[in-house]
Order: sequence, then structure tokens, then C-alpha cells
Amino acid sequence: MASLARLRLPKLLPLRGVRTVTSTADTTQLKSSPPEGSSSSTPFQVKLHEDSFRSYKCDMPELDVEVTKEMLLTMYKQMQLVRRMEMAADALYKAKMIRGFCHLAIGQEAVSVGLEHGITPNDRVITAYRCHPFAVLRGGTVTGVLAELLGRKTGMSEGKGGSMHIFTPTFFGGNGIVGAQVPIGAGVSFAQKYLEEKHATFAMYGDGASNQGQVFEAFNMAKLWNLPTVFVCENNQYGMGTSADRSSSNTAYFTRGDTIPGIQVNGMDIIASLQAVRYARKWAVEEQKGPLLLEFVTYRYGGHSMSDPGTTYRTREEVQRMRSTKDPIRGLQRYIEEWGLATEQELKLLDKEAKAEVDAAVEEAKSAPPPDAEALWTDIYYKGSEPPVMRGREREEVRTLTLLG
Repeated sequence: MASLARLRLPKLLPLRGVRTVTSTADTTQLKSSPPEGSSSSTPFQVKLHEDSFRSYKCDMPELDVEVTKEMLLTMYKQMQLVRRMEMAADALYKAKMIRGFCHLAIGQEAVSVGLEHGITPNDRVITAYRCHPFAVLRGGTVTGVLAELLGRKTGMSEGKGGSMHIFTPTFFGGNGIVGAQVPIGAGVSFAQKYLEEKHATFAMYGDGASNQGQVFEAFNMAKLWNLPTVFVCENNQYGMGTSADRSSSNTAYFTRGDTIPGIQVNGMDIIASLQAVRYARKWAVEEQKGPLLLEFVTYRYGGHSMSDPGTTYRTREEVQRMRSTKDPIRGLQRYIEEWGLATEQELKLLDKEAKAEVDAAVEEAKSAPPPDAEALWTDIYYKGSEPPVMRGREREEVRTLTLLG
């Protein structure tokens, strides 16, 4: 078995004549001039690179995209905010203030922020390990996320969940079992269809989870029942320490839904991400065509988790090349400056605001108390369904609802 683990498989080459999706962050071009003056909500047109998408059994999204100055500036600030939050988590972990598992999404901000701007507040999102940005964007706070990572009472799960177990009413986590969130996401969209809601569920997973049997079972059920499920593969090209072409015989993840159509997306350009999500939501909700697969081709700068240096299975030069040439935040910054939406100095002010918000959140989270001991007896059952008596670690250790106050 050890010899099998060391076996180096030949790198799979793309098929001749098949174009690959671009992963450059700044190839979108201005098509119509932004409105002059103080108007920030008037739409204007931009055009995505022709290789922003690939499709399977469906048409590709349109390359012409409608955006506004207000939207792009909001996206920029949010991308800076969630990246600085993840950087703060990195520092707190290295200071041994955060314990246990911690998976950061630095480099993948165009996926989370682009997704949020392409859906509605009542759509549902469920994901795996890299959940911190989604928790903030779906109604949480930076303070709530960091306090949860620190195990503090003011955390979004009251300090009892940790990194992978953070939720909001429209964000179903953060899940720690590889691939297990995908069938749950299909179940959420089943409920949406049953209740005749006009919303979709975006069930996210990584390329490392793409070979899980339960993922394919969820595909099959969603297609059988024509559910409004958008299955989203965040392909950051490495599942833990294994590259995609060593773990998957078919790395075109958007084609792996069999009868479910799919779209591959440049996940480093936030405008491409936005357009793909708009397309997917229209497909599942407005047109009621059933499930769809989205594959975002993206990249994580750090390791799989904080315990992984991220350089034993890829070179430092590769990471640095991605940071310097394909960074999603720098790509959006270039758009904003070149299209005359804001100056470099104005964007630096947004950077400072994001940094100040995260710095204040770190201090607030650090000053919060840990959960009370009595909290061990709460949130075991859905509120209102608790039994009158709960047993602890030993038969004699019993709590009743009256003692819980």
C-alpha cells in the first residue's frame, strides 16, 4: 500500500481541440461607458472573456453582463473584508488562540462574494469546510465568526461549534463530513419545492469530495424530482494534498452529473462568477429546469487546513505566480480603476475600513467569555422538543429542564 501511495500517475492532458476555461482575474472588458456624475446604481455593460465558461448539455451564460458602480464597490469591500477576516484567523491560530480544525478560503473570494450577489436573500447555501466568508455574507458578522473560532460565548454557534459549524437562517453550514452536505442541500431544495417556494439551494463541495458516492446519489435524486438544486464544485485544484488529476479520472467536474447539465466557470473573475450564478438561479427557479452543476475553477493560497503548509505537493513558485497574476481582488481593483469608478486612493480607504472592522472584531471576540458550563446541556435538541430529563457522562449526572432555568 505504501508503494501505491507513492505511485506518481502521468499528468492527464486536455483533449485536443477542447478549449479550457480561463482562470485570469482581469480579462473582462468595458462595453458601454459607466454613467458620469454621482449615480452609482445606474447599470452599464461589460463583456467577459470568451473562455470564461464551458458548458455541458446546455447553453453558456451570456458574455455581456450588466453591473453597477455600487455593486462593484460593494463586492470589492466584501472581498477585502472576508480576506482580512481569514488572515486574522490565520494569525489567531498561529498564536494558539484558535484550536482544532481551521480551513481558510484566501484566494477564493470571487466565488463566495460573486455567489452572494447572484442570489436572493431567501435562497439557501450549504458548504463544507471553507465556510467563514459565506457565514458573514449570509447574515452573520465578522465578530460572530471569529468569536466562534475562539470558542467564545458570543460566537455564531455560541462557542460550541467551531470553524466548520456556523449557521444562519439561510446558510446551513459549514459541515465537517466530506461530501455529506451535498445530499442535505438536495433535501433543502426538496423542501423548497414541496412548499412551493421560488428559491434555490446552492449545495457546495470541493474537488476532493467530488468522488463521494453520496454526491452522485444526490445528483440522481435531484434530477428524478426536478429539484431547484445548484450543485457547486469549488475546484481549487487540490483535494487536501492530492491534485485533481491524480484523484479524478474525469476532472471536468461540470460534466459529471450524467443527465444534469453543467457550466464550468472562471472562478477567479468575480464578474464571471456573478454571471454564472445568475444563470444558474434563473435555470433552477424561473425556468424550473431542475438541477444544474456549476464548477468554479479557483485556487487556494494556503494549505488545505492550518496544519498543512501547502508546499509539499505544489511549489512555492506556483502559489506566488497565482497570487501575483491571477488574484481575484487585484483583478476587480483593476476593473474599478480602469473603468473610472474609483481612484486608487478611494479603494485604499475601503481597504482601511475593512481592516479596521476586522481589527475591532478580533479584539471584541478575544474579550468575550467562554460558554457557561450549563451550555453543555443546551442545543442538543431542537428548541421546544427537549425531553424533561437529560443524562450526562455518567448515569448519576442528570439535568432537568427546571435546572436549566
